[in-house]
Amino acid sequence: MDWQKYNPPVDAADILSKCPSLVIASSIAELVDLACGGSGSDSFEVAFDVKGLGRVVEATVARVRNGVAANYPEPYMRRRDPDCMFIADDLPTNKPRFKDRFGYDFAELRRETFEWLKTQPLAMFGFTAGQRGMGQDALVIAPANTGFFALGLALLQGITAYEDIPPNFHPTAIIYVAPPFRHTHFDGKQVVVHNRRDGLHEMFSYNLYPGPSAKKGVYGVLINQGVREGWVTAHCSTVQVVTPYDNVVTIMHEGASGGGKSEMLEQIHREPDGRLLLGVNIVTGEHRYLEIPRACRLRPVTDDMALCHPSLQNNQRKLRLTDAEDGWFVRVNHITRYGTDIHLERLTAQPEEPLLFLNIDAVPRSRALIWEHIYDAPGKPCPNPRVILPRRIVPGVVFEPVTVDIRSFGVRTPPCTRERPTYGIIGLFHILPPALAWLWRLVAPRGHDNPSIVETEGMSSEGVGSYWPFTTGRRVDQANLLLRQFQENTQMRYILCPNQHVGAWKVGFMPQWIAREYLARRGNAQFSPEQIQPARCPLLGYALFQLSVEGRSIARWFLQVDTQPEVGPEAYDKGAAILYAFFRKCLADFRDPELDPLGHRIIECCLDGGTLQDYEALIPSN
Repeated sequence: MDWQKYNPPVDAADILSKCPSLVIASSIAELVDLACGGSGSDSFEVAFDVKGLGRVVEATVARVRNGVAANYPEPYMRRRDPDCMFIADDLPTNKPRFKDRFGYDFAELRRETFEWLKTQPLAMFGFTAGQRGMGQDALVIAPANTGFFALGLALLQGITAYEDIPPNFHPTAIIYVAPPFRHTHFDGKQVVVHNRRDGLHEMFSYNLYPGPSAKKGVYGVLINQGVREGWVTAHCSTVQVVTPYDNVVTIMHEGASGGGKSEMLEQIHREPDGRLLLGVNIVTGEHRYLEIPRACRLRPVTDDMALCHPSLQNNQRKLRLTDAEDGWFVRVNHITRYGTDIHLERLTAQPEEPLLFLNIDAVPRSRALIWEHIYDAPGKPCPNPRVILPRRIVPGVVFEPVTVDIRSFGVRTPPCTRERPTYGIIGLFHILPPALAWLWRLVAPRGHDNPSIVETEGMSSEGVGSYWPFTTGRRVDQANLLLRQFQENTQMRYILCPNQHVGAWKVGFMPQWIAREYLARRGNAQFSPEQIQPARCPLLGYALFQLSVEGRSIARWFLQVDTQPEVGPEAYDKGAAILYAFFRKCLADFRDPELDPLGHRIIECCLDGGTLQDYEALIPSN
């Protein structure tokens, strides 16, 4: 194989021409062998000699019957650090620049990284970030002993076989992987550096957790492309919901990490007797159940990233999108025992092709099971076990672009009681007018007890679109692009869904599953005044007054949290005040002269304590 076939940029070509050896990967099977240390090896230690520290083991890898299981000795490396991105270039950005944070120009470290890579046995492959025609050609260059990381990237983003590389393959994005620099330059922290050059987006991954680079780093490349071309890669899952009567409704579910995106693609979790556990009251211990004999069928479309490319739109006042990924990075912390989700368990235990498991306890030649999580400490399971699923093996997956009927936003909410008022005042789901739905995308609360990232305390913002942590540019650009979506797609319905808690009730992800079942059965039918009413807190749009699914009614206190005896109006209002304070804090970042004038009016409406009718007048629904 000739690496020159990939037309690498000049600096990459210099590395490839001088490294002691090079593996050009062309398939997932080759990367599985590379990850495990060779075709005859069942286990492998990913280790480097680090000056001052000696031999440092970054990860251990086991070949298992259903793929590859990789684990990190450090609990810190098992989740994405939300503050790991730095910008090396001088292009417009609101993100921290490398020079400001570390006190020297990145050009020095860039040269040092390239010189180190020239001394290492390397692996490389080509792929398409996004989709051909709606993305860009890309390369990855990594040490050959980090094969599990390359495998993860290939499962997530795809891999183009050597023989399929077209003559016009022209990489405009490239990922360089150099793990030891985490210790020699960054005190052991995860660091990913983006360097946007003329016609080339360079990304330097100084760690081996795929989240910040192989996953979100490539996402940043697509977002940057969208800024140049005027479109968005949304942070969402998407599912076509097929009712028992064969009606099809498409739901797009956005939210910060932990906001229920992957869970929106899962079937409802049932009790052994088939009932749904609607919630457990944390004060009284009462259990409430719901019976839905026959759930809707699901056709998954996207798991985390969706291309809302201009070529897909058809002027029907509904957003159209398609998947931006080749595989899905599925968190399985909620799968704690056999039988929790038999569909996902079966798919991952006996897959059609090898999978990559992260933070799953498995030994060589065993079968990795997604409920066997490793422990961060005795009695403390890792909150972020993952499996990477190639989307092509997911049953019923949709490959074509789809038209969205309902655009949902998920929020992790804490318990709220009279004794401890919090922002956990969101009912089972709420109906939002478009202008208010746009505001929720700007503030994008990271929410309660987030399992996916290192930081979990307090209420913080994931940022505009909930994809701000992965964006290399400016908030105002993303705010304007999203506002245009809400202006142009007024035939869609917008909802807000909590997960984990509804007031004093622990509910897990049941609210969005019930909303999915209920709204799919309703189709495009309008709500009558008897069914919905303005929520006590205007930021929550309309609350449902009554709700029944398949003839089974749901208690009003799940719909309007202020009616719960454990909460009451006073605690609810204190929670609403927390929400308003959070909105005021976050929206201050968007008072930018380059924000669309309509955006300014919507923000002022919020800051002035606007009513639901005020929001409806700003972007009228058709």
